[in-house]
Amino acid sequence: MSTYVYGITASAHPALPEGMDGVGDPPRPVRILKEGELAAVVSDAPENLRPKRKDLLAHQNVLAEAGAAGCVLPMRFGSVASDDQAVTGVLAERAEHYKERLRTLDGRVEYNIKANHVEEAVLHRVMAESPEIRSLAEANRKAGGGSYEDKIRLGEMVAAAVKAKEAGDADALRRVLEPAAEAVSVGPESTGWLANVSFLVDREAAEDFLAAVEQARKDLPHLEVRVNGPLPPYSFVEPGPAEPAGTAAGGADAGAG
Repeated sequence: MSTYVYGITASAHPALPEGMDGVGDPPRPVRILKEGELAAVVSDAPENLRPKRKDLLAHQNVLAEAGAAGCVLPMRFGSVASDDQAVTGVLAERAEHYKERLRTLDGRVEYNIKANHVEEAVLHRVMAESPEIRSLAEANRKAGGGSYEDKIRLGEMVAAAVKAKEAGDADALRRVLEPAAEAVSVGPESTGWLANVSFLVDREAAEDFLAAVEQARKDLPHLEVRVNGPLPPYSFVEPGPAEPAGTAAGGADAGAG
């Protein structure tokens, strides 16, 4: 039977609630594997597991319960090892790395921030900031809309100006939020978002970080800013040594975006 891994914690971590279930249908009972000063929160792995809502929520619930009692290094959904021995082998192999990460991330949570342009507001800014665009738009208006070529040219100029603002606005958003966080991790680019950034925040400073988000919204009113968190610090579980041959328990190093 393969082993599903939810997260890694200290072996001295308080016990999870009795009878706690994880992923699968029927749900697999959650258990603890210990190796020296470390432990892994695991269950048997269901066959043909897919990222269905029920199982995604079960994965998150296990991490939330474990994280409420102390620091946990979260695994991505779907992290599976060949068996229990493969998991404890990785714990032994990467012991110093995982212990360092547990110390660093203790009492910290992740907030993921995504932002994109409010179309009407950013177009207004582009027009206000570019005399050339304003001039062409006015000329087209006076000409009853302008020629096909002038319309195309105006559209291309506006699109280029909006694109140019994306990087600058992403940097501006990060500059407002970074002082309220302990670390920053830039996520992968995704369609529709000009910024996808995760911030590591001390739990006790969460209100200060959220206040900084509200300030960013005021300073950058042409941006739509979305907040997801507090989350387990997926994006800050940095890669450790290469996993032992024949195992598949290296998913603890993967972040979330």
